[in-house]
Parts: sequence; C-alpha cells; structure tokens
Amino acid sequence: MICAVIVRPVTTTEHAPATTPARALLPLIVPALVVGVASSLLLLGVTALSDHLKNVLWEVLPDAVGIGRYSTLWVIAVLTVTGLAVGLVVWKVYGHAGPDPATMGLVDPPLPARVVPSLLLAAMLALAGGVSLGPENPITASNIALAAWLGGRAMRGTDSDLWAALAAAGTVGALFGTPVAAALILTESLAARPAPGALWNKLFAPLIAGGAGALTTVLIAHPTFDLALPAFSGSRWGDVPAALVVSSLGALVGMAAVYAFPYLHAAFKRLGHPVLTLTVGGLVLGLLGALGGQLTLFKGLSEVKTLAADPSGWSSGQFALMTVVKVAALTVAAACGFRGGRIFPSIFVGVALGLGVSALVPEVHPTLAVVCSVLGVLLAVTRQGWLSLFTAAILAADPHVFPLLCVALLPAWLLVTGRPQMQLHDDGTPLR
Repeated sequence: MICAVIVRPVTTTEHAPATTPARALLPLIVPALVVGVASSLLLLGVTALSDHLKNVLWEVLPDAVGIGRYSTLWVIAVLTVTGLAVGLVVWKVYGHAGPDPATMGLVDPPLPARVVPSLLLAAMLALAGGVSLGPENPITASNIALAAWLGGRAMRGTDSDLWAALAAAGTVGALFGTPVAAALILTESLAARPAPGALWNKLFAPLIAGGAGALTTVLIAHPTFDLALPAFSGSRWGDVPAALVVSSLGALVGMAAVYAFPYLHAAFKRLGHPVLTLTVGGLVLGLLGALGGQLTLFKGLSEVKTLAADPSGWSSGQFALMTVVKVAALTVAAACGFRGGRIFPSIFVGVALGLGVSALVPEVHPTLAVVCSVLGVLLAVTRQGWLSLFTAAILAADPHVFPLLCVALLPAWLLVTGRPQMQLHDDGTPLR
C-alpha cells in the first residue's frame, strides 16, 4: 500500500557533475529540518482541532440535550451526521478532499496543493465523529502536497520526489514519536526501486526530517505506544507455536477485511453520489458502534490502552465482538469514502484479538498474544513487514518479544504475500 519514493540527493539535474557526498547532502539539512518540524505541527494542529470538536460532539452536546454521551441513539445520530458532513465536503468544497481514498496508499506522489484544505477538513470531521480510521493517510498526503508545492518554489530545480520523501518521513516520525518507523518504510520503498548510490546517503535527509518531526511531537505532546502490558519474562518452548498460531490468526482476520473491501467499495459506489454514499456509510458505522460499544469508535489508539489496562476486564466473547465490529467498521469506513488511515484501527483489532485469545487460552501470555496478533493484522492490511514488526514491538516495549515476533512473521507473511491488497486500482480491482 505504500508507493515507492526515490530520494535523489542531487538537487540540480540528473547530469550534474560528480561531487562529494558531503557537498551533495549538506544543502538538504535545513530543508529536512523545516519539513520535519512543519509536518509534526500540522499533525498536532489537526489532532488538537479534532479533539476539540470530538469533545463538543460527544460531551457538550449530549449533556446539553440530556442524552447519554454514548447511548445507542447518540452514536447512530453522530456518525450518520458525520457521514453527511464529510459527504458535503467531498461534494461541494474546493478540491473535493482529494481522490477516492480506496485508491490511495500511505505515501503517494504529491497531490495538488489546492486539495489540502478540503482533505484536512474531511479528515478532522471523521476523527471527531468517531469514524474507525486514523489520521496518517490524509496528514501524510497533505504534508507531501504542501512540501512539494512550497519546496519546489523555494529551491528551484529540486525533484518533487525529494520533498515527498522528506514530508513522508517527517509525518511518520511524528506519528510514532521516532524516526525509526520512517526509516523502515523508506528502506522498503527504496529496496523496491533500486537506484545508484548508497542507501545511507538516500536516507540522510529523510532521517533528519523524521527525527525533527518525531522530536517536535515528543516535546509538545509526549506520545507513547507502550500499552503497559503484563511483563513478559522470557520465552518458553510453548511460546513458539503460540506465536505462530496467533500471528496467523491475525493475518486471517486482516485478510477478511482485505477480501471484503472491493465488494463493499463497489456496493457504496452504486449509490452514485458522495453525500448519499457517506451518509449511508456513517449510518452503518453508527449501527456497528452501537453494537460494539464506545471502545470500538474512533481511531482506536486511546481505546487500546483502556483494553490493555485491564486484560481480565472482558470475556473472550466480548473481545471477539469488539474484534469483529472494529474490522467491519474499518472496512466500511475505508470503502465508503471517509478520509483516514488504517494503521491505528488495525492496532485496535490486533489488541482486541490478542487479548481475546489469551482470555480463551490462559496459557498464552497476553503480551505475546497481543504483539503477535497486531503483527498479523498489520501485515495483512498494510503489507509492510518492517512497519508491522516495529509497531508490534513498541506496543510491549519488552526486548524478549522481538525474537518471537521475527519467527511469528513467517507464517503470517506466507498467508498474505501475493494476495490482494487493501487498495484498489481506479477501475475498482485490488492491487496485488
């Protein structure tokens, strides 16, 4: 799902005279720092605005009208109205919130800058309204568009791929609070499209951007992905088959969403108009939210911490219900046209599934079950091995789980490789 971005350190023409790496890379330091900081600030700004609107929608308004904040009626009403509002943005606001999100990956070529305001507005409405998508895709696309537009004017002759790489690295670094995730994503992209030059030199400027974005987010927002799961004090022989089974189960659950995705997308497309499509999509999400409960709403990052804080607070059946509802909500939201990313809701799916497995089979350590399940789900949904490994590992913040994750990756990868992806061509057929 992540398009390759080639970083060209040379900032003039392809036939520029040979120069030392230092002379080629030095001019990129300041632009990389600026793009990284700006990418983080845009993410933090959109997140803050959506949080304020979320507070109004889910606390101020229901209290004012005397309705329970997360009552069935309110959940259905808010998500339906959110679908209507996003549909109006897609229909009427200049830029139409960009292309069909079902055809977009996390890192794509720059969109026209005029698309950015409507894209960010649609994303903020969805985040605040409880839609099961994260901010990563629209924020990354917006940062890439702005960086390519402004950077190309500030430094004439530079390649748009350079600005796309800087913005993508800065945004991913800001999202995870570390440039490591950005480096892993760009390493996979560069490996897919090899070009002359050392890999380290190609990653030089993106790593600076990723570090600047991550540091800005850490200093301002202090994010953490550590779920404070029960301590995992070393592997036992029985953990190996458990890791293999749980990661495979996560991959199968993720692939269920992948295979349903094109059919749901085609069904919503038949409605013919973005306002109708997104309003119906919002209604379906409201019904799912009413069924699954408050924790199955929103992007899921705060909600997984609630689950992990008390793994014994829900039965295996309740975890299974939340898993199914969140998978369905993620698939519907992505298929009907809401602007958002799939990484964070996929993490929720993996955490709920893993805790459900541990509740059903107490011999499986909850930490092992969670990280292996998240690994499998993310592999299926994103098709990014390094990102999936990294994300699963940081949820536990325990080095003992990493060897098991590397083993658990193998069967899950075999299950998903060569299969359709959760991204479509313009004609509606899935990528492979």
